[in-house]
Amino acid sequence: MARPFRFGVNLLALESAPAWREKCRRAERLGYDVLLVPDHLGMPAPFAALVAAAEATERPRLGTFVLNLGFWNPALLAREVATCDALTGGRLELGLGAGYVKAEHDSAGLPFGSPRERVDHLEHTVRELARLLTDPEQQPRPAQTPRPPLLLGGNGDRLLRVAARHAEIAAFTGAVQAPEGAPSPMKMITPEALDERVAAFRRFAAEADAGTGPRPEPPELNYLIQMVDTTGDRRVKARELQPYAPDVTEEQLLEHPALLLGAPKEMADQLRAHRERFGFSYFTVMEHHMETFAPVIEELRGS
Repeated sequence: MARPFRFGVNLLALESAPAWREKCRRAERLGYDVLLVPDHLGMPAPFAALVAAAEATERPRLGTFVLNLGFWNPALLAREVATCDALTGGRLELGLGAGYVKAEHDSAGLPFGSPRERVDHLEHTVRELARLLTDPEQQPRPAQTPRPPLLLGGNGDRLLRVAARHAEIAAFTGAVQAPEGAPSPMKMITPEALDERVAAFRRFAAEADAGTGPRPEPPELNYLIQMVDTTGDRRVKARELQPYAPDVTEEQLLEHPALLLGAPKEMADQLRAHRERFGFSYFTVMEHHMETFAPVIEELRGS
């Protein structure tokens, strides 16, 4: 049986406290299930922003999407997580990532490290958070038991293995690190390559379950949509993504979950197809697509 859809919006800009609260209330009225905040320099500090979002809303879950772990020490992060979960009434979903923007680390005076070192730090942090947040002596205490749900984002084998062992939610970007000088730090992969990444995650999850016993329910799979547009010409919009997908053909872009185009009913059909093919049931859109995507939520509510 297909997992029910969930929809998140990644909130990127903080204009003022009243504007932030109203934006969060608007997202709740539009039907979003999760209000998310990323972790980039030049954007709102995630935990303070999520506490403010909780005070302005009642229903949505609240998540980091995703924390840039090069910025965080595990012990200090555990304190932030527990405090945020307590202040939001147990609505926190903790998203973690290894980091991919070297310029941000340089600006912060922090080491970027190799891909191996970044994943090593992520795995160490995941283990330390599990230890600290479940320690009965830990103060403050999170509201959720044993800890807030964990989302891990990435596509490489090592990170997918960590997600398969520890995460309730696995987030896929459908992208890999781009060569230096590319128009974006990440470049899209083909739908077929994304199929393979999802299959690898499922294999790693089965191996983890064989070692520790089956979990209460399989991990939820998340996907971040890059473009939402009501255009009638899907090919023109697909070509706009071509600089970010030099190895992906136009036909492959049109079947890629990064690209959501057409009328709301057409977009809803595309998401049903992506859930069937890839297993994605939790979709995230960017703040600037929040209004455009809202009718799709209505189309899929209860599906």
